[in-house]
Amino acid sequence: MPRASGPLAEALAHRVVLLDGGLSNQLADQGCDLSGGLWSGRVLAEGPDQVEAAHAAYARAGAEVLITASYQVGYEAFAAHGHDRAETTALLHRSVALAARAAEAADHEVWVAASVGPYGAVLADGSEYRGRYGLSVRELAAFHRPRIEALLAAGADVLALETIPDAEEAEAVLRVLAGTGASAWLSYTVAGARTRAGQPLPEAFALAAGAPEIIAVGVNCCDPADVLPALEAAASVTATPLLAYPNDGSVWDAPTATWHAPTPHPAPWPVEAWRTAGARLIGGCCRIGPPDIAELAAGIQGNGTGHWRQRG
Repeated sequence: MPRASGPLAEALAHRVVLLDGGLSNQLADQGCDLSGGLWSGRVLAEGPDQVEAAHAAYARAGAEVLITASYQVGYEAFAAHGHDRAETTALLHRSVALAARAAEAADHEVWVAASVGPYGAVLADGSEYRGRYGLSVRELAAFHRPRIEALLAAGADVLALETIPDAEEAEAVLRVLAGTGASAWLSYTVAGARTRAGQPLPEAFALAAGAPEIIAVGVNCCDPADVLPALEAAASVTATPLLAYPNDGSVWDAPTATWHAPTPHPAPWPVEAWRTAGARLIGGCCRIGPPDIAELAAGIQGNGTGHWRQRG
């Protein structure tokens, strides 16, 4: 089947669209080595078939949007590992091509979203959960521009500006997108009622309210308990469709490169409340796998109770 025949924005005007889950955890489950500073980018470079297989697993689970393996791919970080600019550009293009192949092999229409991770992701030190990098908006825009240009040239259906911890970084990526005619979503990672960098959420979401390139705003890679208040904050300042793809409530420990799982177990997700608040893109982030997405799909299609609990 060909990839989705219409713009994602049109679908969001009519219904909820199901996102995939965490790419890194699926790659790990497939036996891939994600050690080192490149994370899933390492597998993109060394084992592209594994990346395509991970995308295919989510498509089989019912995901309608596949997010590429470009989250951690940055020119500076890859240069430090021996990749020149042409090689890094080729990897960004490869990330889109792999997701596209999985999309085309699916039995339903699937969009490809090119992941644009935050500056902190390429530092591989956990600073995407802190923000406040000490860079100006202009410097952050200069960092993001070549990555975004490469991903747009690769033919992605939409850009996923995701796990953004800081409103200043959001301003930078919006500046890069301005006038391009591209479609993108903007997703913050949050803690309580603020961005990870500490800005109030209404203020952060308001940055995107007038941007024609932005087709949805919301949150990802955060505690599920923080989703509904964040969606309500977004809805207070924009009529743009909303999105939610949290992790399972675990906390990332950068020094040990491990997740600390919630105790005693993950809480149910109030998916129906998210939908009522305006969420039209719903899925999972880190530690949410294909079986979870398959169960989430059943709930979204009307077979659930309005709450969803992660497997485990």
